[in-house]
Amino acid sequence: RSMSSPIRGLLLDAGGVLYFPVGGRWNPRLDFEGVVARFSPAHDPARDPERFAAAVAAGDRFLNEAQGTGSREDYHRAVLAALGIDDPPAALLSDLERPLDYPHLEIFPEVHGVLTEIRRRGFPIAIVSDNSPGAEKAFDWLGLNQYIDVYAISGNLGCCKPDPRMYATGSSGIGVPPGECLFVDDDPEL
Repeated sequence: RSMSSPIRGLLLDAGGVLYFPVGGRWNPRLDFEGVVARFSPAHDPARDPERFAAAVAAGDRFLNEAQGTGSREDYHRAVLAALGIDDPPAALLSDLERPLDYPHLEIFPEVHGVLTEIRRRGFPIAIVSDNSPGAEKAFDWLGLNQYIDVYAISGNLGCCKPDPRMYATGSSGIGVPPGECLFVDDDPEL
């Protein structure tokens, strides 16, 4: 980006920039082991940490290969298959997808203050995030929705960062040319 262009808008990643997962793990979410153990005690991930680590790695491979287009159900099927659950019951898959009735994300302490200052200065903000469809809902219950003008979510767009469509959706959504946007991400490669 040329330094002669002023910054007029912000494109922010979400996870690792604004919030982080309670329990420290993005995928699978923190209740995964307990849900699997309830439905299939013989495949309890806590019994065999090495097999569980291999299952998480299988899920990571699925997400990398799907490049934002894979469903959460397909992701869970990949992890469960690596645990030896090749044909998971619909109730298990449903329970893994149900909304949690307790917080599973936590915002970094400085986020509200920083976003308040950014808005005070008049900068529009777009979220540009590799995430599942519906990820926007988390911003509402985290109290962050008030700061965000538009969401460019990979699961909705069918592509992932660094695909230019992600950034173009964010910058056009806030009405600021890409060359006048600052992108903040926790991945230095993006």
